Amino acid sequence: MTSIDENNKEKMRSVSVDLNNDASLLIDIPDALCERDKVKFTVHTKTTLSSFQKPEFSVPRQHEDFIWLHDTLVETEDYAGLIIPPAPPKPDFESPREKMHKLGEGEATMTKEEYTKMKQELEAEYLAVFKKTVQVHEVFLQRLSSHPILSKDRNFQIFLEYDQDLSVRRKNAKEMFGGFFKNMVKSADEVLISGIKEVDDFFEQEKTFLLDYYSKIKDSTAKAEKMTRSHKNIADDYIHISATLNSISADDSTATKKHLEKLSDLFEKLRKVEGRVASDQELKLTELLRYYMRDIQAAKDLLYRRARALVDYENSNKALDKARLKSKDIPQAEEHQQQCLQKFDKLSESGKKELTSFKGRRVVAFRKNLIEMAELEIKHAKNNVTLLQGCIDLLKSN
Repeated sequence: MTSIDENNKEKMRSVSVDLNNDASLLIDIPDALCERDKVKFTVHTKTTLSSFQKPEFSVPRQHEDFIWLHDTLVETEDYAGLIIPPAPPKPDFESPREKMHKLGEGEATMTKEEYTKMKQELEAEYLAVFKKTVQVHEVFLQRLSSHPILSKDRNFQIFLEYDQDLSVRRKNAKEMFGGFFKNMVKSADEVLISGIKEVDDFFEQEKTFLLDYYSKIKDSTAKAEKMTRSHKNIADDYIHISATLNSISADDSTATKKHLEKLSDLFEKLRKVEGRVASDQELKLTELLRYYMRDIQAAKDLLYRRARALVDYENSNKALDKARLKSKDIPQAEEHQQQCLQKFDKLSESGKKELTSFKGRRVVAFRKNLIEMAELEIKHAKNNVTLLQGCIDLLKSN
């Protein structure tokens, strides 16, 4: 069982989405409790809006509740022209648990000091995963609260205010297959729609950009994850080097004993710095890239819905031409054509605003996180130099 409090959570701020929170509706997750694969979040809301019954309240929520809220927003026709914030990924603690299990199996091959330090590293990794899980769920709610339209959604208000269990059940096998089939149909539909000639240069440019940008972000995410793993592996290697040097020094009674102890201490300190480097890169870069992979997909979904509306409008024009040719059901065909046109125009108007806002939000987020990461990298590099120089000076003096 793992829990998180407000003080620890402040240290884990990773994904910057330039929320520009309106003080009239502030949401955070000050506390959460992990039990096996389930995380129970405490969603805290503070508001001055009259649509809520109280100015401040907290409710318990689980991951399935967040997915339910996301799905209801995606399925709401009135929001087709909006970028729906990406749903938070399902909590996944399998990797740190598996590592902990392997560590237990290999305990006999390690010294007590090595095992203790490796266990501390894995416990810290587990806690980091837990905290990131809390934060991505919090960011999802804050994105909604900062949106001028989605923040007024009735289901969103129920999610925030209803103080009982929402009783949102997991999807059964039939529903999951239905969702999979729906995605297959959507993918096939996208191929067909891709052949439709775009009538607005803005959306044609956005489509080209997002497809290329998504590919580059995906590639960057994989490389950032590889880089972070390398730093974690180096930190783990330093544990073994430090423990080995310490073990040798314990059996040494010559003048090199102190040198070995100093080197052992150096690698232990370097291990801590390397661990912080890995943690900061994970938070400031890798997590940011992962988040915008999901956010770009949400923007692509908006373009798909608009393209679908364009196809429907063109089909309604053809149907109207046929009706006029046959002099049959003309009023109904004209009405349907007008409805399709209005829907397409509405999606185009709101889509331009959303995509323009998305670009500004993305630039601000990347700029902020990259500056912060560069400052931390410089700080850690200076710490490394100081530790190495200090050790060299100490060895020379001896």
